[in-house]
Amino acid sequence: MPFLSSTLRLAGFSLGLLFAATAQASDESQLIESINVYRAQLQRCAGQVSSELPPLSADPRLVLSAASVGNLQQAMAAAGYPMKNVQAISLTGPRDAPSAMKAIQESFCQIVLDPQFVDVGVSRQDREWRIVLARPLLSARLGDWQTEGQKLLAELNVARSRPRQCGAQTFNATTPLAWNATLASAAETQARSMANNNYFDHKDRDGRTPGDRAELAGYDFQQIGENIAAGQDSVRKVVDGWLASPGHCANLMNPQFRDLGAAYAVDPKSDAGIYWTVMFGAQ
Repeated sequence: MPFLSSTLRLAGFSLGLLFAATAQASDESQLIESINVYRAQLQRCAGQVSSELPPLSADPRLVLSAASVGNLQQAMAAAGYPMKNVQAISLTGPRDAPSAMKAIQESFCQIVLDPQFVDVGVSRQDREWRIVLARPLLSARLGDWQTEGQKLLAELNVARSRPRQCGAQTFNATTPLAWNATLASAAETQARSMANNNYFDHKDRDGRTPGDRAELAGYDFQQIGENIAAGQDSVRKVVDGWLASPGHCANLMNPQFRDLGAAYAVDPKSDAGIYWTVMFGAQ
């Protein structure tokens, strides 16, 4: 979820058979794309407004046959997916990806808008669809939050060093960001708050925004931005997710930002397990 705020202290072996297979694969990819577009925007679901969520990653291990959906735990083990949580959606009737997406929005919005899920797989047989969303066990070995924050800085500077298309916006290559310990402290506070209190939002439990947190930490800013992520257990997965999301991508490519602080926090009792925060700033 991206956050951007500016202030002057006023506090993003036949041709026919081949064609049929290609069309079906395209429908499955199109449905994943539609789900990610849906997650990237504020949605009203079950009487509540969702947060903007990062995209799900397509994982071939989650493309399950009809027979395997009955016992998801066994299916995940057989596929070699280190499952923490998993949900499957079965649809009968939609003839194409837009029809399937409409059915998901009407009946399964809470599942696809659940921030704990980070991976997705879609299978289709005629008018039978299966959408599997999952969160893996945390398998990567991470350093402390400062070490991983510095890795995020390095990866984001690599991303900023190249021209990039973020949705409809085009960005030129821009200057690298510098590590800022004050922003890093504010980022760690938010990551820890999300992990320990089991939520995913730019507003903390006291209603403070990223700008509020930066100010409280002592960062005198002209502009502030924040990206958050949940569930990904490596810097690479976090950055890939943000680059695939127009709003997050635009935040990290913003040439006005000069400083960065980043952190992660883990709480096994939380839904997503691991939470990341990056704060961008300009003084």
